Amino acid sequence: MARVALEHALPSEWMDTVFEEHRQRQYSRELLFSTVIELVTLVSLGLRPSLHAAARSLETLPVSVGALYDKVNRTEPAVLRALVRGSAERLAPVTAGWEGEASLPGWQVRVLDGNHLPASEKRLVPLRGHRGAALPGYTLVVYDPDCGLVADILPCEDAHQSERAAVADLLDSARPGQLWIADRQFCTRTVLLGWQAAQAGFLVREHGRHPKLAAERPWRACGRSETGEVREQRIELTGSSQPWRRIELTLDTPTEAGESVIRLWSNLSERVDARQVARLYRRRWSVEGMFQRLEAALNSELRNLGHPRAALLGFATAVLAYNVLALLQRCIEQAHQAAHPALQVSLYHLALQVRGGYEGMLIALPDEPWLSGSTDPAVVAARLLRLARNVVPRQVAASPRKPKPAVKKGYVDSKTAREHVATARVLAQTKAERP
Repeated sequence: MARVALEHALPSEWMDTVFEEHRQRQYSRELLFSTVIELVTLVSLGLRPSLHAAARSLETLPVSVGALYDKVNRTEPAVLRALVRGSAERLAPVTAGWEGEASLPGWQVRVLDGNHLPASEKRLVPLRGHRGAALPGYTLVVYDPDCGLVADILPCEDAHQSERAAVADLLDSARPGQLWIADRQFCTRTVLLGWQAAQAGFLVREHGRHPKLAAERPWRACGRSETGEVREQRIELTGSSQPWRRIELTLDTPTEAGESVIRLWSNLSERVDARQVARLYRRRWSVEGMFQRLEAALNSELRNLGHPRAALLGFATAVLAYNVLALLQRCIEQAHQAAHPALQVSLYHLALQVRGGYEGMLIALPDEPWLSGSTDPAVVAARLLRLARNVVPRQVAASPRKPKPAVKKGYVDSKTAREHVATARVLAQTKAERP
C-alpha cells in the first residue's frame, strides 16, 4: 500500500519536472532531484539513520557524497513548497469518494500554524564558536483536517524572522470557498485583508494589539456552547469593504494559560451561527495533533543536518511521507468500517508496519507488481482499498489513554532538583509501607 501510494504521490519524472519548473539557481546533471528525495525519504521513514547511510545503500551513487550534501544544502525553499503542494493535490482526489464528516459543509478548511525546528548539531565550522543553540529555521504549515493532509508549506530559513512577516508569501494560495483558521499571531491587518481580497473566509483569534477598528456595534447574546457563553458583535476595519464579526466565548473553565475569555474575528456570513463558529475554532488544535504524530511516527527533525536548507528539506520530506501515511490511515479505516465502525488507525503503529516490511518486499518482489498502470485516482483508490482489507485492524489500531491530571509542581531549590534516587529502592520502600 505504501509503495502504491508513493508511486502515485511522488513519481520520479514528476518530481524532476517540478524541480525544473521552480528552481532558480540549482540544476541537475548527474544527480537527479528525485534521487535526493528518495534518499532523504529513507531517513524520514526511519529506514536509514542518516543521509550518509542512505547514500551508501544505493548500488551506484552518480556523484560523490560531498556533492550530495552540497545539493541538499542548496535546495531552494520554492521547490520544497511546490513539491508538497503538488503531492497533496495528487493525493486528495483519491479520497474523494470516501465517507467523512466535513468541518463546515460547503467549505474547504485550512488550518495555519508554524513549526520551528529544534537546535541542530554544530557540525558547521562557523557554528562551533557559539554557545547558544543553532536554529535552522521554521516552516509555516497549512493543514486540511477533513482530508488529513498537509496542503501547503512555506519554509523559512531565518529562525528569527517573524511568522507574521513570512505569512504574506502564503496568501497567494488562498482561494474562494476556503476557510482559514489561525491563531492570534496572524491577526494582522495585512493577513486578514489578504484573505478577504482572495474571497476566502477566515477565523482568527483576536490579538491583544489587534488592528485598529473603525466602528464597533453593540453586543448581542447567542446562547451557550459546550464550553461557555457566546456573544457577538459587528465590527468594521478601515480598508475593509464589508463588516466583520467578533465572537466572544466566556469559558466555564479557564485555559492552561489562565484565560477565561476568547475573542474571534471572522468574515463568515451570519448563516453560520456564532456558536458554530466557536466550535469551528477548536479545529485549530488539529494541526497541533498533526505535528505530534509527525514527530512521533517519522524523523522530521534531522539534527545532524545543520544547514537551514538541508534541515528544511528533511522536514518537507517528512511531510510528504506523512501525507502518504495519512492516506493509508483513512484507507484502512474506510475498508474496515463495516466490521469495525469505531476503528482509529494509529499513524505510529502504521509507520512501524511499513518499516518492518517495506524493504523486504522490495527485495522479494520485482518492480512490476507495484506498478498500477494507471494514474486515475479512482483506480488507485480501488486498489488501495483492496489491499487494505488484508490489514489486521488490531495491529494498527490506536490505543488512546486518558489525559494525565494537571499537577502544578512547586518551587524547589537547585540542589533538590539535581538530586537522584534509585528506582528499585523507592519501589521497595513503597511496597514495605503498604498495609
